[in-house]
Amino acid sequence: MATTADRIRKLIADNLEVDGQPIALPDDLNISLSEAGVSSVDMLAFAKIVAEDFGVEFTAQDCVDVKSVAELVRRLDAAT
Repeated sequence: MATTADRIRKLIADNLEVDGQPIALPDDLNISLSEAGVSSVDMLAFAKIVAEDFGVEFTAQDCVDVKSVAELVRRLDAAT
């Protein structure tokens, strides 16, 4: 079974890009999606995808509160 980090990497690769290019994520996932150039509208859409994929509630406020992809993974691990 894929880890939460692997699942998030795949969701990002499948659903997000910046200027038509895939997002380059560092190995430790210590980057925010906004730092990577993802728009707030795309982040909200991605939050909905994450919520559906993981079966958790993930709100617009959660998008603001989560400071990095690594933090998102930790929160999802704690919630599932």
